[in-house]
Amino acid sequence: MPASTHPEVMDKLVSLAKRRGFIFQSSEIYGGAGSVWDYGPLGVELKKNLKDLWWRAMVRQRDDIEGLDAAILMHPRTWEASGHVAGFTDPLVDCKACKGRFRADKLEDARCPQKPSKQPGQHETCQLTEPRLFNLMFKTFMGPVEESAATVYLRPETAQGIFVNFLNVQQSSRQKVPFGIAQIGKAFRNEITPGNFIFRTREFEQMEMQFFVEPGTDMEWFEQWRAARWAWHLSLGLREDRLRWHQHEAGELAHYARAAYDVTFDFGGSLGFQEIEGIHNRSDFDLTQHQQFSGKKLEYFDAVGNKRYVPYVIETSVGADRTTLAVLVNGYREEAVPGEDEGRVVLGLHPSLAPVKAGVFPLTKKDGQPEMAHALARELRAAFPVDVDESGSIGKRYRRQDEVGTPWCITVDGQSTTDQTVTIRDRDTLQQVRVAAGQVKGWLLERLHG
Repeated sequence: MPASTHPEVMDKLVSLAKRRGFIFQSSEIYGGAGSVWDYGPLGVELKKNLKDLWWRAMVRQRDDIEGLDAAILMHPRTWEASGHVAGFTDPLVDCKACKGRFRADKLEDARCPQKPSKQPGQHETCQLTEPRLFNLMFKTFMGPVEESAATVYLRPETAQGIFVNFLNVQQSSRQKVPFGIAQIGKAFRNEITPGNFIFRTREFEQMEMQFFVEPGTDMEWFEQWRAARWAWHLSLGLREDRLRWHQHEAGELAHYARAAYDVTFDFGGSLGFQEIEGIHNRSDFDLTQHQQFSGKKLEYFDAVGNKRYVPYVIETSVGADRTTLAVLVNGYREEAVPGEDEGRVVLGLHPSLAPVKAGVFPLTKKDGQPEMAHALARELRAAFPVDVDESGSIGKRYRRQDEVGTPWCITVDGQSTTDQTVTIRDRDTLQQVRVAAGQVKGWLLERLHG
């Protein structure tokens, strides 16, 4: 991948995320849990908006994709059929000197905890062990007895819940191939070296869709889905110059895949371009494996062609957390403001993603302005989230809303209580317009959905 041309902003984002209530370290009062994060009041709204946009594009606006919410715990044979029990491993090395653990195939990206910071193995005192394979699945037990017969796993991906329900969904919804099944859900991977904030974590959320097609039509559908998914990322406001395709070459392809591309985003600094979505032609591997291991036929009967076949699968798999981080990085900017020394920090979030759509400010705490502001906020809150802010100067209130990505700020001033108009200020252009209070809701909705 090309080197990043954008500055490192991750440390600034981590600070902003905590200060403004986007993302907190999990169990922070106990010292935190490694690479596990909690979404705060604004973060949960941002991530929910992202998931809602994906669900609308993949399920609500199409008649050939059905939704699913499969369980996290599945029969352990599922993971034998998928290859996760035997092959879902990374090579692990330990350092006997610093007690650190590292991926043997990613030592160049790792840092030894000894000072000065170097790659593992570069200090004279480093004592790296021989690599050994480490399975990334979290193991637990079902039932009251902790024995091998009761072993189950927290799912490392959501896709397998879709594959085992292929016929259930197809027959109950009366869908005909080609059709897809979409799901949003948690997955768990015991990563050896997680990090970079919410980019690589041990508990994460996936937005996956498996599209079932007739063999021979798979590459045509693969290209259609590549185009559709690229357009979706652009619709989030992600800058096209920060997006790149990464094609999996022969040495990178999974053994079952016919073709694979990643949508990568430039996170800036040392992280640079990294995957946020994968589009894969998985052939008929998954259904064939589950058919073999379960002993149940997972064929599709084409009544028109009077034939049976195991469908091929085109997969689109998006990391909800990674894409949330991409949206934050994409939107973060620091800029000077004419006539001010401090400047401002702005999250230039697309309005459809912004956790708060409008801030409502009474200019003063007298002359009926607070009452009018709260009445307007109640009307707007029926349509979208708003925030009433009465503390501090109007400039400070603007800055607070800029920093959390609020697209518009509405001020109730002395004129408002006289002629029932308010000013609306745009986050990005800083321009202000005067709008009748009764028309504010329609004005905002037109721009939110326009």
